[in-house]
Amino acid sequence: MYAVIETGGKQHRVRPGEVVKVESLPGDAGSSVTFDRVLLVGDGDSVRVGTPALSGARVRATVVAQGRGPKIVIYTYKKTKNANRGRAGHRQSLTTVKIEAIEA
Repeated sequence: MYAVIETGGKQHRVRPGEVVKVESLPGDAGSSVTFDRVLLVGDGDSVRVGTPALSGARVRATVVAQGRGPKIVIYTYKKTKNANRGRAGHRQSLTTVKIEAIEA
């Protein structure tokens, strides 16, 4: 069984027991999270697709850790003379969750 969930403006295909990094969610390690925005649920040959989300379907998960992603270097450059703005970096806050169950 698998499901497609939407969280943080992104879609993730998940299965029970899988560990996924998603956009930052509130909660400490060990706390439970429920994803109510389930777009698709597949089980063998049967696939249920929502318009846009399935009503009554949800995915339960447990927060494993709070962390940050890899650093992305941003460099601003313009071709005019002495227009280099320099470098900047960004690290996105991420939450690692373990998918416990898919309830459809």
